[in-house]
Amino acid sequence: MENIFNVSVVLPIKTSTSKDFDELFNKAITSIKEQKTQVNELVIVHTDEELLMNLLNEYDFGTLNVKKVLWDKEPNYSYQMNYGIENASSEWVSLFEFDDEYSSIWFKNAKKYAEVYSDVSAFLPIVIDVDNKGVFAGFTNEATFAANFSQEMGYLTNETLHDFQNFQTAGMVIKKSAIESFGGFKTNFKLTFVYEFLLRLTFNSVKVLTIPKIGYKHINLREGSIFWNYKYGSDILSEDEVRFWIDSAKKEYFFKDERPLKYEPSI
Repeated sequence: MENIFNVSVVLPIKTSTSKDFDELFNKAITSIKEQKTQVNELVIVHTDEELLMNLLNEYDFGTLNVKKVLWDKEPNYSYQMNYGIENASSEWVSLFEFDDEYSSIWFKNAKKYAEVYSDVSAFLPIVIDVDNKGVFAGFTNEATFAANFSQEMGYLTNETLHDFQNFQTAGMVIKKSAIESFGGFKTNFKLTFVYEFLLRLTFNSVKVLTIPKIGYKHINLREGSIFWNYKYGSDILSEDEVRFWIDSAKKEYFFKDERPLKYEPSI
C-alpha cells in the first residue's frame, strides 16, 4: 500500500509508575495513530512490571500493528532499544520515547525523502523541545542548516560532531541494516551514548540528513528521565564526569564493540 512506510517504531518502556505516564503514553501513541502515512509496526520493549503489563494489555492501539517484546533483565534504555531494533521486521526503524510525540507529517516526509535521497541511511527530525509544562524551550537538530556549520547543508558530519554535541536521535528514522553493520547504543556509556552512536555512524560514512520540517516534540529534562537523573536526580554527574564521557565518546566511536570504561576523578 502506498500510504504505509516500511518502518518499525521502537519504543522501550521500563515502568508505568512515572509521573503523568498514562497521559503522556496516550499522547505518544495517538501521534503514531494520526500519521498521514502509516507505519509498518510498533515494537514495544517492556519490562515485566505488573502495572505496565496490565496497561499494555488493556490499551486500545486501534489498527496499529503492535509487537510487544518482553525485556526480563534489568531495565535499561539502551539495552531495550537495541533489543527492539533486533526484533523489528521493517527496512527502517524509528527511535521513540513514551513521553514524546511525532508530528503527523513526520513519516510522510521521511518516506518521501527516503525515496529521493537513496544514498541517505538516517534521517533526523527537527525536534521542538518543551519543558514539563509544555512551554517551548528550543530546537534541536536544526543547526545542520546554519551557515558555516556543516560541510554540506542539512547533513550531520563527523567533523561537525567533534565541535558540537547537541543532537538527538529521538524520532530518528534509520535503516536497520546500518545499525546491524555498525552497532546500536553502547550500554556501558552514561549520558553521551547518543553522541557516541552518532559519531560512530558518521565515522563509518553513514549519511545522516536532517529533514527541514518540525517532526518531533520532546519533553526536555522530564523529571525521572535518564538525563534528568544525571543532572538533578539520583545519579548526578559532576562537570568532570560529563567531560569524561564526552571525551570517552570521541575515543570509543571507532570501535563497534564495547570495552569496559571506568571513571576516575582527577586528583
